[in-house]
Formats: sequence, structure tokens, C-alpha cells
Amino acid sequence: MTEDEALEAAAVQSLAGGVFSAERFLRRPYRSPHHTASAIALVGGGSPPRPGEISLAHQGVLFLDELPEFSRHVLEVLREPLESGRITISRAARQADFPAAFQLVAAMNPCPCGYKGHPKRACQCGPDKVAHYMSRISGPLLDRIDLHVGVPTLKAEEMDEAPSGEASPPVRARVAQARARQLARQGVANARVPMNRLQEIAGMETAARRRLRDATAAKGLSARANQRVLRVARTIADLDDAAVVGQGHVAEALLFRA
Repeated sequence: MTEDEALEAAAVQSLAGGVFSAERFLRRPYRSPHHTASAIALVGGGSPPRPGEISLAHQGVLFLDELPEFSRHVLEVLREPLESGRITISRAARQADFPAAFQLVAAMNPCPCGYKGHPKRACQCGPDKVAHYMSRISGPLLDRIDLHVGVPTLKAEEMDEAPSGEASPPVRARVAQARARQLARQGVANARVPMNRLQEIAGMETAARRRLRDATAAKGLSARANQRVLRVARTIADLDDAAVVGQGHVAEALLFRA
């Protein structure tokens, strides 16, 4: 986190009455509101208007656990800031504009009871109940979430035999290098590249462009989802230290929208 980003985040915290902490100055904020939070608590409001959770997560992470348990109205207010990185609150007396450039991380169960697809326990939810549960998350909101990752239930023996995985320090170094490549190439991270420049900075191979076009038609991806896949593919290429986006990068990015 740069000093400029830290100052922005600290300024928002001060508007909400937060206490400045020198120890946390250069650490990205992390917010995890409960699913009973109101729309005002999430986006801000009041008189005078104060920033909500999405602005308090500015330059950091907003984690929403049990995503479908949030009111659909509450979730829909995320659409504007996820696209623009800002939120405008209009009241009769005044209008307030707050920064809200956060990374959204959300988690959810496959159904209300949580056992749909479980190898040992039967799901108690009927198809209509599952459909209603999933319908709380609209298509336009899902389009704005880059990675959709399913996590299957592990068996007991799989938990015991599971490898420890890669350590955090080398992963962090690889991510930092990829981010540095993005800043050197276009001055901002891939997530913040304007849509009219995305094709220019992607530098796609012909086969990769064809793969994305065919997948967009076959899966019925919206224009926004298509652009999100391209951003993810460009980021995967940066992690590979590749100058152009190849067919394999596009294929991997498409797997994240299953």
C-alpha cells in the first residue's frame, strides 16, 4: 500500500469517526459486515452523510460472508461502486461523493441447508428453494465478480492427506511482480484500466481472441462478463511474465466463470 493510498483510506476512516492507528497506517483495510446490515450501513448515509462499509474498505477488502443472506436490495447497491470505484449519496440538503475502490470477496453455500452435492449428507432443499436462494444474487452483480470458484466438500481422508500448499511469501512476491508489470505498462492495475484501452493493453494472440469470442457466444456471456474474462486473462499472463495473452490464459480465465 502506497502512502497516497494510505492517506486516502485514513481520510475516509476519519469521516466515519474512526481512530487513527499508526500501526495500521500502511495496511489495507478489511471490512466484513454481517448479512443483516442495511443498505445505508453498506453504502453510507445519514445527515450529514457518512461513509458506509464499502468506503471504509477503500483501498482494501470487503468480505461478505453468506452472500445470498444479504437483502437483494442491499446487494444491488454494490453495482455502481464495483464499476466506478466511487459512491454518490444524494439527500435533499446535500450530495456527498465517497471513494469506494475495494476488492469484493464473497462466500456462500450451494443451498440454504448447505448440503447440496455433499457426498454423505442429503440436501433438504427442493429445487424451488435452491432457485429462490440463488436468485437473490442478480446476473448484473455476478457479472461484476471476476472469479467464481467452487469449493467441493473434502472427505476425511482427503483432509489428512492434503498437501500443505505453496507458502505465502513466494506467492506474495509473484503477485507483487505481476502488479509491478501492470503499473509499468499502463500506470494502473488491470482492474482499473478503462474499457476503451483494455484491448490495446491485452495484446491478445489470434487464437486467444478466437477462443474468447467462441466462448462468449457459447456461454452467452454479456459484454461486461467478456471484458472481465479479458482482464483476468491479462492478469494470468502477467503472473506468467508473458508479453501477450495466449489461448491458455483465456482458457484459464474462462474456468473461473464456470
